[in-house]
Amino acid sequence: MTDDREIDVRAVINKSRFGGYQLWVATVCGIIAMLDGFDTQGIAYVAPVIAREWRMNIAAFGPIFGAGLFGLLLGAVIFGTLADRFGRKQTILWSMLIFSVLSFATAYATSFQSLLVLRFLTGLGLGGATPTIIALTCEYTPDRLRSTVVNIMFCGFPFGSTLGGFLSAWMIPAYGWQAVFYVGSVLPLIFAVIVLIWLPESLSFMVERGTSAAKIGQIMGRIDPSGRYAASMRYVLHEAKLTGFTAKHLFTEGRTFLTCALWVAFFMNLLVMLFLVNWLPALLRESGKALQLAIISTPILNLGGVLGAALLGFLSDRLGPYRVLGTAYVMSACFIAIAAYSGGNTVILLSAVFFAGIGVVGGQNGINSLAASSYPTTIRSTAVGWAFGVGRIGAIAGPVIGGLLVGMGWKTQSIILVSALPTLVAAIAVYSLGTNRTSRVELSSAR
Repeated sequence: MTDDREIDVRAVINKSRFGGYQLWVATVCGIIAMLDGFDTQGIAYVAPVIAREWRMNIAAFGPIFGAGLFGLLLGAVIFGTLADRFGRKQTILWSMLIFSVLSFATAYATSFQSLLVLRFLTGLGLGGATPTIIALTCEYTPDRLRSTVVNIMFCGFPFGSTLGGFLSAWMIPAYGWQAVFYVGSVLPLIFAVIVLIWLPESLSFMVERGTSAAKIGQIMGRIDPSGRYAASMRYVLHEAKLTGFTAKHLFTEGRTFLTCALWVAFFMNLLVMLFLVNWLPALLRESGKALQLAIISTPILNLGGVLGAALLGFLSDRLGPYRVLGTAYVMSACFIAIAAYSGGNTVILLSAVFFAGIGVVGGQNGINSLAASSYPTTIRSTAVGWAFGVGRIGAIAGPVIGGLLVGMGWKTQSIILVSALPTLVAAIAVYSLGTNRTSRVELSSAR
């Protein structure tokens, strides 16, 4: 006797507990994010050493940093789109192999030109991994826990950046600046084997692409051990199946406002985040603060982000992401203003930086999750990739704007204070998403 029941895979994931198998997927994606963060930030740690060794002005690294960020931008857009066509797992593997091989090649760079090209190409792989791991984690997580799990998973990125700083401080004096890139190459290559063997493809993608019921049933059984999933069953996904050029669907079927508002939020938040990360230590030092205080300001900001990612994810799953993220951005703007007017009070300054990090750094994880949750499976990676691509433009603009303001002679207090404005714009964009969603739901109910 055959069992030809129809099984909605998303419904099964939503009703099942978040078990060991889903935790494994999120953990693997978190480690990939950590490796991504390590390699992305690595160039900043070695720049002073290379500049001294090659007798370069440290200012010459501006274009090199910019080339890496531009690579991240294109990588997110290109690989995000490819992930919706060829699958999450395959795209993650290619991204890891690209930044692994090119990180290794970076250790053999001998000139400004070669380093510039290699950082751009490495950025393509680094940027490509981000939207894909977010989409994959989202697709294995029940809706009720999605914000929490995706937010915590992506904490791997700042953790990898921070870990890279500690390791670089030890490796560079002992083994030279090349060691940073050797480690940044070997670890992803080793971990790619784990991804190849043990990381599953997205169930939602497999159903959309007509993968055999036997393969889908095996994974379903691991997610829901109490169920019985036979090869004769039909596995379905009750959502729109979109065809053709995936990016165009970001602006069809009523998604234009959603896409534009998310892009505004990504752009503004990454602008502020990269502005603070790059300029806060220098601005504090310039204003007369002690060197140690200026240096620890960025780790304090990131520490607030780690706490913020978990806290905002938890609250978003219970109170709704629009209200929580919008409020977090408003509060961040307030704390940035407090930091600007903290004067000589170190406790107030560092506390304000910490709480600003909850909204700015932690809020970026939240908007990642919101973007992944807002689109159907067939365009999810594309949506996150393009949002990150637009956001990376903000990430490039933030440090540039900071440099322009410093060059124009603005006071430190004014420069820090003005960075609160994009955060308020991000808050408006998120709040408007919530209002627009409510209006659409009410209109549908009236009909």
